[in-house]
Amino acid sequence: MDLLLGLWAYLTARQAPLPLPVAWLTVAAAATIVLVPVLWLACRNVVTIAHEGGHALVATLGGRKLDGIRLHSDTSGLTVSRGKPRGLGMVLTLLAGYSAPALLGLGAAWLLSLGYSVGLLWLLLAALALLLVQVRNWFGLWSVLATAAVIFAVTWFGSALVQSIFALLVTTFLLLGAVRTVLELQRSRSRRAGTASDADQLARLTHIPGLLWVGVFLIVTTACAVLGAGLLGLAG
Repeated sequence: MDLLLGLWAYLTARQAPLPLPVAWLTVAAAATIVLVPVLWLACRNVVTIAHEGGHALVATLGGRKLDGIRLHSDTSGLTVSRGKPRGLGMVLTLLAGYSAPALLGLGAAWLLSLGYSVGLLWLLLAALALLLVQVRNWFGLWSVLATAAVIFAVTWFGSALVQSIFALLVTTFLLLGAVRTVLELQRSRSRRAGTASDADQLARLTHIPGLLWVGVFLIVTTACAVLGAGLLGLAG
């Protein structure tokens, strides 16, 4: 019992806000990772994990049967679920992908604004553990395990300052990375017509042009980034 109480106290302990110069340097580092192609390619799978996790969560909540998740070395992913091929459940499942990293980042920003850096990192670990059992290919398993290992190492061995910096880095990366993936989506669509992207599948289901769905994704991700910046005290 004492061990559980001690763990709970550790997870719910509040950390002091980062000094503003350190916070801005951390945000700049996250922006650099998102903007520099070689760094983005190395880290993009983190956003893909959140993307596919969003599909999986909403599919399950909507009553669809989840068959598994695959993550690929080109940073793409695939979530397979069974159920009605049309209807609100399928629409929401498709909407969830590009929105999930941004919404996750916004939730993370809220937790950070309350000082729960360690709690946030352990919640991310718990989410990765739940996702891991649904992954159906070796590269996907490696991606999720590697991501979890990095987070665990920071939570277990890092100082309070390191944990707070890392939590802010992950949060900012998710918020900015979510916007970039939507821009990449439209660039890919402009090069290849009739793709199987989420926007094009939504277009076929709803008879609303795919470009408008891309616009919806962009509005959601941009709004989350702005709101997240406000929560973190980085706006204005």
